[in-house]
Formats: sequence, structure tokens, C-alpha cells
Amino acid sequence: MFLTELVTNPVAAVFFLVSIILAVDVHEFCHAKAADVLGDPTPESMGRLTLNPLAHLDPFGSLLFLFIGFGWGKPVPFDPYNLENPRRDAGIIACAGPASNFVMAIAAALLLAVSPVPLLDIFLSTFIWINIVLGIFNLLPISPLDGFKIFGGILPEEQADQWYSLERYGMIFLLFFIFPFVGGRSMLEVLISPVIRFLVSLLIPQPATLF
Repeated sequence: MFLTELVTNPVAAVFFLVSIILAVDVHEFCHAKAADVLGDPTPESMGRLTLNPLAHLDPFGSLLFLFIGFGWGKPVPFDPYNLENPRRDAGIIACAGPASNFVMAIAAALLLAVSPVPLLDIFLSTFIWINIVLGIFNLLPISPLDGFKIFGGILPEEQADQWYSLERYGMIFLLFFIFPFVGGRSMLEVLISPVIRFLVSLLIPQPATLF
């Protein structure tokens, strides 16, 4: 659906793709920066402590954005043995990505409120939408999404160990949720679309869109 709309509307396609690249790039960079601040040099040694989008875009996750409107970037590796409190700090590192998306969405909304240029309004609206989607999607407690490690970081140690034992099944659960079952819509879309629409409506009272 998204791909068809983008093919028929080149301007929307440019805004959509630029928004994805910026949102994913900053999201993954913030993971890397958080790990670096917490004492782990792994992201820097692997070339991830950079704003170069080529270091952060995941081919499969980017394609999903085009086809279903949800997706992800390339996970930032870190070594928990370099962290002072591995479970807590892993949760902080995981939080950094979605937090950056919500900050960017709010910043774009502030610019949108004073923008005198209609075309800029459309780009900012698209950018807000992409960041809200990326932020909410990544908060889901399913590995490899950020929410899995965030949830693990707040659980008591014994329960956290049990929780992390489910990590190996994460991709199976994720594929199940993004597969279109419900009237051509995925269970994921059915569950989180209302939340996304609500948050976007708070930031964009009168949406400007090319679609």
C-alpha cells in the first residue's frame, strides 16, 4: 500500500525516504552514543558512532517501511561486560533510540507551528509521523526491538533472566505480528495504529499530507 502511493507521488516519496533515513540514522546513532557514554567502546570500534546513514540502515527493516509502514534500523552492537550495570545500562541504551524519535517529532512539531511554507509543512508532517511510528514500534517488548531490552532492564534479576531466555524466539514473534492476518492488516498494525494516530494528532492538529 505504502509503496504504491509513493510510486505514484514522487514528492511524497522523497519526503518519505528522507524522513526514514534521518529518523533511523539519529535513532541508531543515539544507541551508539549512549553505549559510548556508559563506557562501552564497541559501537565506535565497529563504525557505528557516526551520523552516516549507510552505517545504520537495515535493508530488510527499510523495505518493511515501504510495504507496511513499520520498520527498523541495523541494531547497534554493544558488550555488556563493558557496562557498570549490564542489565540496567542495556535498558538505558535501548531507551536512547525511541527517545530520540520522540524528541525529533516534538522539535518538528514546534517548527511546523511557525512554518509559513506549505511544502515544508508537508515534509515536517511526514517526519513527525515517521518518528512516532519508529518510536512506538521500537517500544514493543519483542526482540530485537528496543522494548525487549527496556523491559528486561526494569525487571528483577530472576525474572529478567527468564525474560532474556525468550530472546531467541523474538524474530518468530515479530514476523507473526507483522504478517497481514486481520482483513489484510497485520496484528501489529491493528494494535499500535490507534496509539500512533493519537500521538500524531497531538503534534499535528491539522495534518498536511500528500497522500
